[in-house]
Amino acid sequence: MSSALPTPTGPSAGPATGPTGAATGPATGPVIPGATPSAALHPGRDRAVGLAIGLAAAAAFATSGPFVKPLLQAGWTPGGAIVVRLLIGAALLSVPTALALRGRFASVRANWRWILAFGLTGVAAPSTLYFLAVERLPVAVALLIEYTGPLLLIAWSWLRTRRMPAPGVLVGASLAMLGLVGVLDVTGAVALDPVGLVFAVCSALGNAAYFALSARPLTIPPLAMAGLGMWVGAVAVVLLGLVGLLPVAMVAGDVPMLGGEVPVWVPLLVIGVLPTAVAYGLSVISVRKLGERVASFVALAEVLFAVVLAWLLLREAPTLVQWLGGAAVVAGVALVRRFAEVSPDDLPPAAAHAEPVDEAACRTPDARVTASADRPSPAPRR
Repeated sequence: MSSALPTPTGPSAGPATGPTGAATGPATGPVIPGATPSAALHPGRDRAVGLAIGLAAAAAFATSGPFVKPLLQAGWTPGGAIVVRLLIGAALLSVPTALALRGRFASVRANWRWILAFGLTGVAAPSTLYFLAVERLPVAVALLIEYTGPLLLIAWSWLRTRRMPAPGVLVGASLAMLGLVGVLDVTGAVALDPVGLVFAVCSALGNAAYFALSARPLTIPPLAMAGLGMWVGAVAVVLLGLVGLLPVAMVAGDVPMLGGEVPVWVPLLVIGVLPTAVAYGLSVISVRKLGERVASFVALAEVLFAVVLAWLLLREAPTLVQWLGGAAVVAGVALVRRFAEVSPDDLPPAAAHAEPVDEAACRTPDARVTASADRPSPAPRR
């Protein structure tokens, strides 16, 4: 989905026309109100593009761990890293957001409540709560709990619609989560701090809220949604730091990284660009194209990318169990995507509420004339 506002289409839409106004051919596929023409005419291709964008976002999100860890080792608190991360990401998304909203600022006024909710519960909450959980829990355990967010979305949809998801979706979800346990290699006796568990569960709720709010069929462009939400999240964590609810400590100087030392601005710039500005911008676009449920499972690929990056950057080679777990995650995501495509509850919100297509309105003028000639004339009115 592009950053431009969706062009409303419907049953009354005529045939596609070229620059001169002549018809270029019959329109095909369902017409989705509130969607772009390409999404309406090519839903399969649009979802394939959404899948590619979602995987790119997952890869970008996965870079946060290897570059945040040196900061924490140098004496930074999670709060300090989060504040700088969101501020850099918000600043970098400011220009793309302004361009996407050019002449469309009315959409911000119309959707300000959703923007506020997205920034607080979808951006600030999951990232902050996850880092707070990591302070008290093993990283693998905190990450595993956070990524139960897709299961929470399935449970919420089940509760809201009173309809059980397709069996394939349930099987895929179970397989993906089982594979996630293998990828994270959660083995041995682990002492779990109850406060850390509360933080991790709340982070999972924020994770689910992020995908649910990103998927709403709002008139605001997805890139602008990411940028404005980033600013809301950044302001929120700064305020938490100022009032003392979120400990914020930043240390100047070099930090240990890649077997040596680098200036502190290097990891800060990386986490502000890749896992923040780039990742959130791509992810919101992906959710708009795939729908919240499918996109949330595609996001599980972040864990796979994180394992690969740890292998390449930190020389932490994956075990056989992790490789098998990765294969299970991929298979589970494929099942969810396959069966979600045939279930109305799993389609993007705009598609799920699509109006019936007026096939006659999608024909070329010649085709409509021919079709009308083939039909018997109505009886004269008396």
